[in-house]
Amino acid sequence: MTALLDATLRHLRALVAFDTRNPPRAIDGGGIFAYLREQLPGFDCEVIDHGAGAVSLYAKRGRPRLLFNVHLDTVPDSPHWSASPFELRVDASRAVGLGACDIKGAAAALVAAAAASDGDAAFLFTSDEEANDPRCIAAFLARALPYEAVLVAEPTGAEAVLAHRGISSVLMRFAGRAGHASGRQSARDSALHQAIAWGARALAHVDSLAHQRFGGLTGLRFNVGRIEGGIKANMIAPAAELRFGFRPLPSTDVDALLATFRDLADPAPAHFEETFRGPSLPSGAIADAETRRLAARDVADALGLPIGNAVDFWTEASLFSQAGYTALVYGPGDIAQAHTADEWVALDQLARYATTVHGIIDDARA
Repeated sequence: MTALLDATLRHLRALVAFDTRNPPRAIDGGGIFAYLREQLPGFDCEVIDHGAGAVSLYAKRGRPRLLFNVHLDTVPDSPHWSASPFELRVDASRAVGLGACDIKGAAAALVAAAAASDGDAAFLFTSDEEANDPRCIAAFLARALPYEAVLVAEPTGAEAVLAHRGISSVLMRFAGRAGHASGRQSARDSALHQAIAWGARALAHVDSLAHQRFGGLTGLRFNVGRIEGGIKANMIAPAAELRFGFRPLPSTDVDALLATFRDLADPAPAHFEETFRGPSLPSGAIADAETRRLAARDVADALGLPIGNAVDFWTEASLFSQAGYTALVYGPGDIAQAHTADEWVALDQLARYATTVHGIIDDARA
């Protein structure tokens, strides 16, 4: 075990011990943020409480050109953990603990790499990524601080990811008319029938988009996550609620796609509301998507990062991209281990990431 990996695991053990589950996001400026401040001597550190458990730490040393971003919040632990999720367990090949993969391992490596060099560096640690409530990033972006590129840590197998899907969540409500189910019904009478018919048309439309491609991604990811309504089997449903989500390609006009989904309802839905939207990576004007992806590739090449495939999961790198930064996703671990019981990250992934970050920071001295 190298000294850098040993230091990374020491920090990871401490970070995993802090309960940063989101929800409930019972996080303040002490705890994990106090620990990180103590581990970053020589950095100018600014901790901001954005409310509701959303806290950020912006740490800067010198005049860095790059910003590293990593979130410290985790998903809640499931009841299937074989031991305490807050106690790091390390064996010959992996480290197990809540957030070890997603993505406290990267945070630990950043701190270890910074301590091993006196080069210029900038870190943004946040605590609100797991709840679709990006207060920390929004507040940081409002400052418009100049950085040539932003490297957002998520589990990408220590490869640079240049493109990923966006995400949109939608709430629909349908209105019908209560009545006895023995009578002949029109298409408008049952709110549940409207919802089911809409779902069939929506699925058919999704199938029609299977040929669309961008940066190795194909088609549209779509999911009806919940339908509820009605009263009982022999009553026509007067009301129904449906929630669905989709993950578009970076080249997709999301507003136009939302309008299409809304117009597939017959009759028109009683309510149609997008409840959350995360842009794709790269973000911005559709015509510029490929140009922005190539700019991120140039950054990865300059840093000597291996380039991986585009991914289907969403990250906050897209928020930086939307604000005009060149952004890419780069971190240790495999997304297949994220959010699982006995979540783990491979030691060779941690070592590779820590070594790469150390090299980037060390080169910043030149």
